[in-house]
Amino acid sequence: MDDHAGRREFLKQLTALGVAGVAAGFVRPAETQGRSAMKTPYDPAGKFELKVSEVEFRKNARGRQLMARIYQPQGAGPFPTVLDLHGGAWRRKDRLAEEPMDRAIAASGVLVVAIDLTLSEEAPYPASVRDANYGVRWLKSKAAEWNGDASKLGVYGSSSGGHVAQLIAMRPRDPRYNEIALPGAANVDATVAYMASRSPISDPYARFQQAERKQRASMIENSRIYFNPWETIYEGNPQLMLERREPVALVPMLIMQGGLDDNVLPAVQEKFAATYKAAGGVCELTIFEGGEHEWVAKPGPQTDRAREMVKAFIARQLET
Repeated sequence: MDDHAGRREFLKQLTALGVAGVAAGFVRPAETQGRSAMKTPYDPAGKFELKVSEVEFRKNARGRQLMARIYQPQGAGPFPTVLDLHGGAWRRKDRLAEEPMDRAIAASGVLVVAIDLTLSEEAPYPASVRDANYGVRWLKSKAAEWNGDASKLGVYGSSSGGHVAQLIAMRPRDPRYNEIALPGAANVDATVAYMASRSPISDPYARFQQAERKQRASMIENSRIYFNPWETIYEGNPQLMLERREPVALVPMLIMQGGLDDNVLPAVQEKFAATYKAAGGVCELTIFEGGEHEWVAKPGPQTDRAREMVKAFIARQLET
């Protein structure tokens, strides 16, 4: 059976069975836990010294100790809180991948916590999504220890980390993602208030097709390893979730996309943003002309602009 036929058959089964037994439609996200008023309003132009530390996050199924890196502003606080999810084609990288962005956000007065995720060769989808879902709940329970306010917790993700961020934002109560119990905090859920991203893989099947067109063996292999069994590339697909009219949470999203990206195509992001808006959500998409897939890794005006854009987006979400 070819990929297209497999996709059609899989979608037929979803239609017949329904998604998790819930009628089709869209739902708004519930309020997050830990509601408390911040003592000082967030100012994206703020300047704070940072304390950077690391703590153990959790051990994954392969026994690897996943770590969390904490960027804590030094000031009165409590500070708004963001969870960072790293990219790496689901197969590589760690909590240090977006350190320059994390530092820039944190220095404006945001508690930023970056976590390691299970890599695809340790376990396929949805293992890394489970880590991220647990990470949201874990950070809600821990933020106050680092002078953070998690009442409007946000998530930031890059590339494959953006894909994971979209999944946990849109499916905060999915039992497959909520599988890892958080001891002593059973009443804490994984809802987030907003999601910001750089080059998220909003449609992993479209990205796979692009890899085939470009004959990029490593990208093809990355998808095959992570989406195993292969049908999960359709099930764990934010674009197709919208097209299937799943009852997803429509949190405000920011997508920053390189105009020259031939890994995740700008047209794919434009389609996702349009579909998200048509479903009733807010999706702010900006194409960075001249930017490739990881343009924010290089210092320059476009990188500075991206950092300011994320901080401004966070400020708007905290005002609502």
